[in-house]
Amino acid sequence: MSAPEPLPSVETRLRAAAPHRLVATARRVLAERVGAREVTLLLADYGLSVLQPVSDLPDAGAPVSAQDGPQGRAFVEQSPVIEVVDASAGHQVHLPVTVRGDRVGVLTVRLPAEAATPDIVLQLADFATGLGHEVATAGRDTDLFLLARRTRRLTLAAEMQWQLLPGRGCAREEFTLSAHLEPAYAIGGDNFDWSAGADHLVLTVTDGMGQGIEASLLTSLTVAALRNARRAGVPLADQASLADQAVYAQYGGKKYASTLLLEFDLATGTVHAVDAGSPQLFRQRAGHTERVELEAQLPLGMFEESVYDEQTLAVEPGDRLIVVSNGVHATRSAAGDVFGERVLRQILSATRAAEAHEAARAVVAGLIEHYGSSRLAADAAVVCLDWHGRPG
Repeated sequence: MSAPEPLPSVETRLRAAAPHRLVATARRVLAERVGAREVTLLLADYGLSVLQPVSDLPDAGAPVSAQDGPQGRAFVEQSPVIEVVDASAGHQVHLPVTVRGDRVGVLTVRLPAEAATPDIVLQLADFATGLGHEVATAGRDTDLFLLARRTRRLTLAAEMQWQLLPGRGCAREEFTLSAHLEPAYAIGGDNFDWSAGADHLVLTVTDGMGQGIEASLLTSLTVAALRNARRAGVPLADQASLADQAVYAQYGGKKYASTLLLEFDLATGTVHAVDAGSPQLFRQRAGHTERVELEAQLPLGMFEESVYDEQTLAVEPGDRLIVVSNGVHATRSAAGDVFGERVLRQILSATRAAEAHEAARAVVAGLIEHYGSSRLAADAAVVCLDWHGRPG
């Protein structure tokens, strides 16, 4: 079999495809270049429980586990998995589809047995990454990819929240960040947001009071105000003050949003923090887990013209930071036991060797087990950040 043309060179064909024809174009390209017999793009659902095929056909295929099986392994481990079938049926190659650290799903390609060489698998991995970027772009113009992410209908509040989020992960040489929300299909007021520039990362975790649409509207206003202040280039404490004014102007102190604001200096690891409410911060360093005690200040919008002060702390290469909202650390079981610090520490210690995305998911899984149902009484947000530091 002659050596195929390098797959990244075909990305222009993906860019030229109509958004709803993107998977069909990928299927045609891979059939031509590597003799692919089947090509399926599966996207992770909002709850990170299953991977669902992307298709506008009603019989597109059944979802598969996002945690188990060959596709689940490729998704969790973020590396190609070759499923050996037989010489006549060919081999299936499952490739993670990830966009700048945000795990999107898995691309499954069935190849003739003799074509599943290491070189072709590496090219397919690059192709899957390129396809992920095209999916992110095409998602602006079609609902096809959003529909593949849901196993059931979202509440209106959850629809608003998921559209507000920047993604579920971000990776740079200085850090790896991953986050998760539950109940994924009925989330209301919890939110996480970030922005990374050349020298700084700003991360916020917000918990708007209330439930449903009212909480979602409050959180949407708060996040928009924080983004507006951040993009104006003002210091972190002033970002909190401006968002506080915006929320108070709208609600007059009757509603407010608890928010933790963190700004990382990517060169030094210095962190500026404003604790405006209930999200809690934990740090894992050298095998030890501790809560980072910050000066508790007023939630955003509680009183008119609140003044906020910044605190500083430092992160070192190898540190892991975990932020949890009130819906995590204050949730009670049916017996009345608070999830609290003790259980959280146990989960964080058990997942220290796991990647950030698995640690965040494990906290949510532990919370659901503690509560006894996936229908949590309060929104829960978990953000996990692994700090690598800037080389040199």
